[in-house]
Amino acid sequence: MRTLITGASSGLGEGMARAFAARGHELALAARRADRLEALAAELTAPAGAPTVLTATLDVTDDDAVAAVFARVREDLGGLDRVVVNAGVGDGRPVGSGKPDANLRTARTNFVAAIAQCEAAMEIFREQGSGHLVVISSVAADRGLRGAQTVYAAAKAGLSTLAEGIRSDVAGTAIDVTTIAPGFIRTDLNAGMTMPFAVDGPTGVRALVEAIERRPAHAYVPRWPWSLLGPALRLMPMPLVRALT
Repeated sequence: MRTLITGASSGLGEGMARAFAARGHELALAARRADRLEALAAELTAPAGAPTVLTATLDVTDDDAVAAVFARVREDLGGLDRVVVNAGVGDGRPVGSGKPDANLRTARTNFVAAIAQCEAAMEIFREQGSGHLVVISSVAADRGLRGAQTVYAAAKAGLSTLAEGIRSDVAGTAIDVTTIAPGFIRTDLNAGMTMPFAVDGPTGVRALVEAIERRPAHAYVPRWPWSLLGPALRLMPMPLVRALT
């Protein structure tokens, strides 16, 4: 399995890289922080018989760079079997609080840049006639959320809808499209946040990778309690949503 992961220098991306390497996947790891990518690649390739791990410095908000990196990775690995659209930020602010740059950066990184990644991945998969596109959305996509999460939730909702549309477009082909909706998993992205039902990073990554390997259309991770709470969020009265989030 040849897998490209964006946002692989920290958090869930780094965790997935470790987990997929342990499963023997050939990897291409992309992120802005080249030093962290190189250190991670050196660690993953140190054991005897370790899989190939390529790295690429990439700002996913640079559309041309996304297309070029994806194409180069495909050439270097001799093809791509899976692309995990994972790169994201979580530094939004309450709308109208005087921090529009933070919200626009969140929207551009978490949604607009994801479109460019999906375009590049799907162009490769359509040409090959096969592939697995994975987008890392969030349980936050299920409702409009308050405060710093407002634009983040909206961007993730857009990403989930984008993936659903692509999935419909390639139905009946050998191209699978999976939307992963993590609940609250502790990473450096959400450090300091109050998160009900949160799990530690290793537990969350394990659930994430197991779900990806099943290639479902959509999966909440960890499955418990989010496979119940996620759909329930859509039906809850807003005061209860506010209390939970």
